[in-house]
Amino acid sequence: MRVFVTGATGYIGSMVVPELLGAGHQVVGLARSDSAAAALMAAGAEVQRGTLEDLDSLRNGAAAADGVIHLAFIHDFSNIEASDMIDLRAIETIGAALEGTGKPFVGTSGTMMLTPGRLGTEEDAGAAGVRRVASENVVLSMAERGVRTSVVRLAPTVHGEGDAHGFITSLIGVARAKGVSAFVGDGSNRWPAVHRLDAAHLFRLALEAAPAGSRLHGASEEGVLFRDIAEVIGRQLELPVVSIAAEDVGDHFGWLSVVVSIDNPTSSVLTRERLGWQPEGPSLIEDIEQGHYFKYER
Repeated sequence: MRVFVTGATGYIGSMVVPELLGAGHQVVGLARSDSAAAALMAAGAEVQRGTLEDLDSLRNGAAAADGVIHLAFIHDFSNIEASDMIDLRAIETIGAALEGTGKPFVGTSGTMMLTPGRLGTEEDAGAAGVRRVASENVVLSMAERGVRTSVVRLAPTVHGEGDAHGFITSLIGVARAKGVSAFVGDGSNRWPAVHRLDAAHLFRLALEAAPAGSRLHGASEEGVLFRDIAEVIGRQLELPVVSIAAEDVGDHFGWLSVVVSIDNPTSSVLTRERLGWQPEGPSLIEDIEQGHYFKYER
């Protein structure tokens, strides 16, 4: 299968590309820079020059492919509404190019759009008013227009070597700056997690076999206690582990305050049943204990 991949040189995409190539697929990656193009060619992939805002490039890449995996997203938190709109237009453009073909289109979303405090399943729609729900819904609606669409909802922590900008690295940065590793309240809120190699494998399985209109959960662990995350960070940094009161979360965690209290337990039972997905990577706590997260200065 000839597969067009956006975000092909990103943290997850750079694992998806070899996963696809290793399974015998051809890969065409979207590249916005010379360095990205060089990385794709070195990996054995072809290059489609362009950006998420270059709708002609997206249209051409999708039309010439047998399937599409859409991973790219502009993480500009200073203007996140604009980033969401760019993503939505990119999805609409790719979907229009695939309409009526029956070809697979795998989109990307997140488990944090689920209703907090209860075990989320693949049958649950995103909570009203949550970011990126609109993009997910547009991808899934294309199943009615002759596209074999699916959405992979990724856990908030897609962990592994090279995770220089994710939540865990940011939490480590806060702990270093504050001199303590903290959790909120009793720390019983839960975050699902998945190793990035397992996530890459799931994207390939979705491309090859996901039923049209299906939601899939990239969560190998249903919910890791946030207190346990704080404790392993504290052990590694040899810092005290403390509880932060809810009213002090903003001062302590900064921009992370919007996520550190979220209780997001997530099931992947249906995903495993549908696709035979069997995660094999280390757990989140095991991965943090390996020490590679602590080489980054944040």
